[in-house]
Amino acid sequence: MRALSGIQPSGRLHIGNFFGAMSHQLKLQAENECFYFIADYHALTSNPSPDEIAQNVLDVAIDYIALGLDTDKTVFWRQSDVPEVTELTWLLSCITPMGLLQRCTSYKDKVSQGFSPNHGLFAYPVLQAADILIFNSDIVPVGADQKQHIEVARDIAIRFNNAYGEILTLPEDYIIESVAVVPGLDGRKMSKSYGNAIEIFEPEDSIEKKIMRIVTDSTSVEQPKDPDKCNVFALLKLIASPEELAEWENRYRSGGMGYGQVKKRLAELMIEYFRPFRKKRIEMENNIDYVKKTLADGARRAKAVASETLARARNAVGLGR
Repeated sequence: MRALSGIQPSGRLHIGNFFGAMSHQLKLQAENECFYFIADYHALTSNPSPDEIAQNVLDVAIDYIALGLDTDKTVFWRQSDVPEVTELTWLLSCITPMGLLQRCTSYKDKVSQGFSPNHGLFAYPVLQAADILIFNSDIVPVGADQKQHIEVARDIAIRFNNAYGEILTLPEDYIIESVAVVPGLDGRKMSKSYGNAIEIFEPEDSIEKKIMRIVTDSTSVEQPKDPDKCNVFALLKLIASPEELAEWENRYRSGGMGYGQVKKRLAELMIEYFRPFRKKRIEMENNIDYVKKTLADGARRAKAVASETLARARNAVGLGR
């Protein structure tokens, strides 16, 4: 199966990115043909500075490689290095009804968060569909909350195929049912835009300080506590062994435990888990030429597939005959 996924370069990755989707993407490498890209075209919808987006792309590339992306097996590239995707976006735009885009929740959600309501943000689903369709993707691993993106891509592909013939491959749903919604320091979903994220590769003492600031309730040390309603325990579930997790759950329910104790242990486990990846990241930071070459090689491999799909689509609509 060919799996495709993209991530916006909005800064260094946090543990919500890793446990929410990235760990699943890395597992897919073992038995699938994976196409993963850094979505810098998409990032332009928030109007970052040129220096910011350039640095963010590099940071995401380094993070992915450090965390175990197999760049020999997996095609990994920067979206803007394969401009064929934007030409297919225009071809798809011309058969995409306005009503379909107006029903997309992502635009409304972004505007409600304070994003400028520009055309790029509104037409984002068409570019996303082109990302998926130009690489003949079989599956796109996403959480259940992102299912609409795949449905829109399928709808657009069906409309194109109905108009011009069976040109585009329809992606199948691949919903990651076990995808974790990782809470941030304040209990909301971890997000850089909320300022509640713990970066994977920030200094270890900073990680510890942030974990000690995680919001908890005011239950006293002596009282029993509900682990299912605790942000600290939700993070502990991502990283502790089943045996240790069961022990902590018992301590929660028995009482006599302060939140500071479990926070301290969570910090130890989190730092220990990512320490080997941290060493790999330092290696990559000292070998930027390798990172850039990896992205260039990935773009070349991605472009070979994209060019064939685009040529079929162009010919189907009557361009270049």
